[in-house]
Amino acid sequence: MKIAIASGKGGTGKTTLATNLAYFLSEKENVTLLDCDVEEPNGHIFIKPEWVTEEKCYLPIPQVNEDKCTHCGLCSQACQFSAIAQVKDKILTFPELCHGCGLCALLCPSQAITEGFREIGTVQIGKKNNLNFIHGKLRVSEAMSPPLIKEVKKQGKNRGITIIDAPPGTSCPVIQSIVNSDFVILVTEPTPFGLNDLELAVGMVKELNIPMAVAINRADIGDNRVQEFCAKENIPVIMEIPHSYELARCYSQGNLAVQELPEYKGYLQRIWDGVKKELAR
Repeated sequence: MKIAIASGKGGTGKTTLATNLAYFLSEKENVTLLDCDVEEPNGHIFIKPEWVTEEKCYLPIPQVNEDKCTHCGLCSQACQFSAIAQVKDKILTFPELCHGCGLCALLCPSQAITEGFREIGTVQIGKKNNLNFIHGKLRVSEAMSPPLIKEVKKQGKNRGITIIDAPPGTSCPVIQSIVNSDFVILVTEPTPFGLNDLELAVGMVKELNIPMAVAINRADIGDNRVQEFCAKENIPVIMEIPHSYELARCYSQGNLAVQELPEYKGYLQRIWDGVKKELAR
C-alpha cells in the first residue's frame, strides 16, 4: 500500500503528519517512509535514522561523435526540451535541459549519439527500528528533481506500507511523487491561502484519478470554508487536528510528536482508520 501525503502549499504540516504517521505504523507494521522533497529534505531530522547506504544518481545525457555526425538535424528537431541543437555544422548539447529520454540517440541515422551520464544527486537509505527511511538530496544548482524522485521511489519498492512525503505545491515534482499511489492525503489549513492551494491540489489529484481525503491542521484557527469545499466536492475530511503549542514545540525541536505526546497517537490512528475505510469502498 502506497499512501502519499501532499499539500497545495508549504507549511501546512505535511512533513509532521508523514513522519509521525510512518513512525506510528512502524510500531506494528513494516513501513517505509520516502522523503520525496529532494530539493530540501527534512524528514530525517525527525526520524533520525541510522544510515545504511548512499548511492549517487545519474541522468543519461547525449554525447555526440562529430566524426560520425552528418548534421541532418533530426536530433535537434525531435528534442522537446531544446537540450540538443544544430548550429550550422555543429551540434550543441545542453545537459542541464536534458530529461534523459534517449530519443536523440534512437533517431540518429548515423549512430553518432551515445549516452553519457551526469550526476544529479544522491539517494540515502537508513533505518530506525522497524521503519525504513529513504530520501534524495538534489545536487546544488540542479534544476530538475523528478528523475531523482523517481529513483527514491524505485529504491522504496516492495518494502511494506509506503508513506510518501511529497514536495509542496502542484508542479512536476509533486506529480512524480504521488503518481501510482493508492491514496493521497492532502494536508491543509483553514485559511484563504490554504483553501486556494487545496483547490489546486484537489484538481491535480483528480487528473491522476487517485482516491483522496483531506486532513485539516490547526483546524480551530480559521473558518469553515475548507469543510464546505470538501463537502461540495464529496471529499472526506478524515481528521481535524487543533492548533497545539506542544505540537509546535516538538516540531521546532526536531522531535516526533508521537513519541512525546501520547494523545497524538489517537489522531494518527483515526487517520489510518479513515484511509483504510476509504480504500475499502
